[in-house]
Amino acid sequence: MIRATVKGNIAVAALQGALGGVAFWVLDVHAPVLWAVVMAFLSLLPAVGAGLIWLPLALYLLATGDIGAGLGLIAYGVLVIGLVDNLLRPLLVGKDIKMPDYLVLISTLGGMAVFGINGFVVGPLIAAMFIAVWDIVASERLPGTKPPPADE
Repeated sequence: MIRATVKGNIAVAALQGALGGVAFWVLDVHAPVLWAVVMAFLSLLPAVGAGLIWLPLALYLLATGDIGAGLGLIAYGVLVIGLVDNLLRPLLVGKDIKMPDYLVLISTLGGMAVFGINGFVVGPLIAAMFIAVWDIVASERLPGTKPPPADE
């Protein structure tokens, strides 16, 4: 489970960084490779990480009068870079650990809120362990049997 979570998150982060680097190169931003690497690291934060790089740049382009480039970067960031995170992360991570997509997203965000940067592994791991224990308990209870009495 840990390997699947780390592998999926790193693949998504690398892809988002590469897509951002291409956009920065096309827009002739100074040091596009540096910003692509920074975007890749920040992309480990689900949903908002990559936007911490491309959105301020787009706002800067709009503020300096380059309206076409600013609007183009906003559209590219939302429609391409953002969708990579929203579509591929649940598919790559959830497929390998056999969890629903929404649970991967919620457990990743919750894990990062509670455990910090380590939560992108710990959150889905805890969720997967909970599902495994739930399945074990459910399989132990046969239909038609009563649950054991509670000790008081």
